[in-house]
Amino acid sequence: MVRLLHYSDIENLYDDAERAGRFAGRLRELDGDDALVVGTGDTTAPGVVSLAANGRQVLDFADAVGTVADTFGNHDFDYGPDVTRGIVADSEFTWVSANARDEDGERFGAAEGVVPWTIAEADGERVGFFGLTDPATDSINPAAATLSFTDPYEAAEEAVADLRAEGVDYVVALSHLGGGDDELARRVDVDAVLGGHVHSVRTEYVDGTLCTRTGVNGHQFVEVELGGEAESAATDGGTAVSARVVDPSEGPMHESLTDALRRRREAAGLNEVVATVEQPLERTDETTFGGESRIGNFVADAYRAAGDADVGLQNGGGIREGEPLVGEVTLADMVSVLPFEEPVVVVELTGRELLEAFSEADGGELDFGEPDWWHAHISGASLRWDEANGELIDARVDDEPIDPKALYRVATAEYLLHSDHEFPTIAERHRAGEVGIQHDVLADHARNGGLDVDVEGRLTFEP
Repeated sequence: MVRLLHYSDIENLYDDAERAGRFAGRLRELDGDDALVVGTGDTTAPGVVSLAANGRQVLDFADAVGTVADTFGNHDFDYGPDVTRGIVADSEFTWVSANARDEDGERFGAAEGVVPWTIAEADGERVGFFGLTDPATDSINPAAATLSFTDPYEAAEEAVADLRAEGVDYVVALSHLGGGDDELARRVDVDAVLGGHVHSVRTEYVDGTLCTRTGVNGHQFVEVELGGEAESAATDGGTAVSARVVDPSEGPMHESLTDALRRRREAAGLNEVVATVEQPLERTDETTFGGESRIGNFVADAYRAAGDADVGLQNGGGIREGEPLVGEVTLADMVSVLPFEEPVVVVELTGRELLEAFSEADGGELDFGEPDWWHAHISGASLRWDEANGELIDARVDDEPIDPKALYRVATAEYLLHSDHEFPTIAERHRAGEVGIQHDVLADHARNGGLDVDVEGRLTFEP
């Protein structure tokens, strides 16, 4: 039997040095001669420490937990391909990617050590790992726009054939495909698909193949048994595979990692207090994807004020989950909300285009995340949405019906100009200016009292 200790999307775990230390300590506690520690992407970014360290804090973490292999998530390119190559070159573990291509169409990072697959041994058995990245990464991450990502299923079939030819005991996909894991499990002969990208916890079987996800920000990881005899194991006469979700919060402290992350955060120099908040602003999946929230209103208000715009618009996925904003709120807290070196832009949309953009906020229209997620936080506007039919009933700007022929100024994240997946109506051709880096815009608004914000009925969902 081989055990796999699977983590993914740990993103801003590094910003809480103590919690990261316990996460690492619990992984080390469960590690052993029969275990292999692996990641499935978004392990370098985003976050406050990540932004200060250009993602290199993953090297501290991987050394602490004994990572064997990891693959690329979309955020692992947040600081550009050259930074990612540098991280790969300095990693003691192996980066695997079967479908990432560089600026010339060649295998990404080959010179620095990226391989399509690798083999690791535990308890006398050989496990083959291959990596896959969401092929939309060059669209959803502007910093990765010069790269390309081939069909993941064709790449997987080739990697699996190679690994089976090597005579390994097990073949495991390290996947950052999100919702594409189900198709991968159906199309390719693997023993398990360890996944990421979608921020929900999962231990499910698809056509007899175990598919896992660990959630986000290191609140849990997953332990997988290959060839075990657990009652929950699925088997079709071949390998028995089972999984359990592990809570790392009570793990022993990994002091050296905790100290390293504290030093990196201190080096960021982001301790300025920008505001004091009495009523906490929550930052959870519910507040970012559940409709109107105080944190969403704050961000959208900040954009609209900075851009002197008619409307502020923030995509839900851009707001990062984390501890509530309460008490003394620092510049580091503002970075943690939107940890991207990306400007707020002003776009000019006709009323017809604005209505189309608002209609694209429903999660059922997107190819990532959960179908019931809501993806728009707005300022200066109000929407009524028919949940039963999945359509916009009414939309207003400054309490007036939107005029399809009028021109509206909308302040939003530059990311939306590049993405074909969120609010695709908004494109580069609509750009009319930019007003500053996102977290700086938030800090300015917070200094001006912007954190004193309520839920006001900007979004109404009718059954």
